[in-house]
Amino acid sequence: MKLFHGSNVKVEKPEILNSLRALDFGAGFYTTSSYEQASRWAKAVTKRRGTGAPTVTVYDFDETALSDLHVRKFEGTNGDWLDFVVANRKMIPQTELYDLVIGPVANDSTLQVIDDYMDGKYTKEQAIGYLMPQKLTDQYCFLTDKALKKLVLQEFKLI
Repeated sequence: MKLFHGSNVKVEKPEILNSLRALDFGAGFYTTSSYEQASRWAKAVTKRRGTGAPTVTVYDFDETALSDLHVRKFEGTNGDWLDFVVANRKMIPQTELYDLVIGPVANDSTLQVIDDYMDGKYTKEQAIGYLMPQKLTDQYCFLTDKALKKLVLQEFKLI
């Protein structure tokens, strides 16, 4: 399958960068199966950093490689996904380490709900109720070098 990474630069050799920002699935290398989502990320990163050019790097990922990795896959915006995202956004270390985490990406339309849930304004059930109708794209977060080695560079696309 093809996976896409949006950035302000070409990413020939993916790396896991420890970010000062709290991300959905922790510090890792993020990709998506949605070219459109990667394009939005590329534009946002380029604007935020004020340098480079919006670029989507395309990788091939052999899904049979999943059997060699410790994978956590969320099928949708459910309570487990919400707890995992909140823990990572609060920078609470996860007790179980994964090579790869797959699941919905929290986007601009979901961030307020997640923030309100974190602030105690919604119960978990209420937050999930607000999140369920959202049409969220996926994200693949590569958390180890072992997982990153499963990505094969295909091409770069300037936006």
